[in-house]
Amino acid sequence: MLPRPLVRLPVPARRSSCAAGFAAVALLLGGLGGGAARADVPPPDPVAKRPAPVRKLIDLALCLDTSGSMQGLVAAARQRLWEVVNELATAQPAPTLRVALLTFGSEGSEADGYVVVRTPFTTDLDLVSEKLFALGTDGGTEYVGRVVKTAVDRLQWSGPDAAKILFVAGNESADQDRTAPFREVVKHAYGLGVRVNAIYCGNPDDGDAPLWREVAVVGQGRFAAIDHNHGVVAVASPFDADLAELSRKLNGTYLAYGEKAKDLLDRQTAQDANAAPSAPAAAGRAASKAGALYDNRGWDLVDKSREEGFDLAKVPAEELPEEMKSMTPAQRQAHLTTKTAERAALVAKVKDLDAKRTAFVKAEMAKQGLDDSKSLDRAIRDAVREQAGAAGFTFPAR
Repeated sequence: MLPRPLVRLPVPARRSSCAAGFAAVALLLGGLGGGAARADVPPPDPVAKRPAPVRKLIDLALCLDTSGSMQGLVAAARQRLWEVVNELATAQPAPTLRVALLTFGSEGSEADGYVVVRTPFTTDLDLVSEKLFALGTDGGTEYVGRVVKTAVDRLQWSGPDAAKILFVAGNESADQDRTAPFREVVKHAYGLGVRVNAIYCGNPDDGDAPLWREVAVVGQGRFAAIDHNHGVVAVASPFDADLAELSRKLNGTYLAYGEKAKDLLDRQTAQDANAAPSAPAAAGRAASKAGALYDNRGWDLVDKSREEGFDLAKVPAEELPEEMKSMTPAQRQAHLTTKTAERAALVAKVKDLDAKRTAFVKAEMAKQGLDDSKSLDRAIRDAVREQAGAAGFTFPAR
């Protein structure tokens, strides 16, 4: 705690030293809330109640075309979400990642440009995964300008110190929207500190590609052309099965609290199941769950307990996990300590195996001559490295 400013209290003349001392104490107590507050006595310094310093933020908005031809794009986003998260987890200083998901080209109405905000900015990565796996593809009216405008106007972007990065991905002409011309919209976005990146799903020599390049130029972002119809570059490794098993064991260390505890635990398990059909995706998800960006303090006591000033005794008994409700306060604290230690041990194992997996995949890609330069996640990861770097983050060499 910071030292309280010295308050000099006058001592009336012709009083004993003892009486003067009592008077000083009385005045001081009054200034501290024991009586009427004096104007020249400051209130208690709140520094002891301040939370730990807030991490620097990375805001990542994904705007995906979900028209009828975009099944490959959506599938790539589902499978490679966790590799993007894992890349961001290597940033220094360690960031807080907020992700928003918007779609355009299918659901919605002409009035809103067939744009839907699937989730505003959130740190809940399981929610983002859930929304991705709920997407369908249909329709064919793709308004690039409208989706960027919606993202800029309706999302609550962070302050000037944050890395604010937007990706818009699709394959039709970028200038279909007469209501929100992309040049004006993207220029406005960049004026607000949002870098706009364009991912064209098709051949970079196509007739529509130049307009997508212009989106990136105006938005001071990057342009990438990806092959969205030929799957993703994902190499299986000998460590994938063990990582998936460790991911399952990590779930057993969660102490879900609050009214939605069961729903959120179920969602965590459901996203494990969504990743499971692809061994590399399941392994990547395991690595994300062991990383600092997978933070569930809003519903998990182990994550919550890392907050400065956390007091388990202040959590209402009715909001505690079922197994903790009948425990004594001492037993509850011991249970939390045990689960925290269990998770730390599992996280260490995941990180060790993931380092081996990463090295294996890198070597195998070189051996097989595989190129991921036209993949969705590589386009996102490269742009984020560059633009988060401009906001003060650094990344280790690949």
